[in-house]
Amino acid sequence: QVQLVESGGGAAQAGGSLRLSCAASGSLFRINTMAWYRQGPGKQRELVASISGGGGSTNYADSVKGRFTISRDNAKNTVYLQMNSLKPEDTAVYYCKTQDTFTRLDYWGKGALVTVSS
Repeated sequence: QVQLVESGGGAAQAGGSLRLSCAASGSLFRINTMAWYRQGPGKQRELVASISGGGGSTNYADSVKGRFTISRDNAKNTVYLQMNSLKPEDTAVYYCKTQDTFTRLDYWGKGALVTVSS
């Protein structure tokens, strides 16, 4: 079992910044890639960014490239999402997600609400 807990959500104005954190605990040897997803009002959940186990490989949705940065500190078992130049369309619940490399079972956090006002 793996537990994921997000923190750092909140309100920001357009053009502002926020940083999300995702702390992982449990059977950490079973996980590798970590990712951030989001679900905006009336929208489907979408992948925002992902990062490999060692942190050397990252991927981003086109909508956030150049504005968001995903990183991880394996010593702290924590993944971060630095969000800059925020836009109202970034308003969403942001979820941390990983997968058990043995069973392919997905683990999700409970989500962190980010609200961006214009």
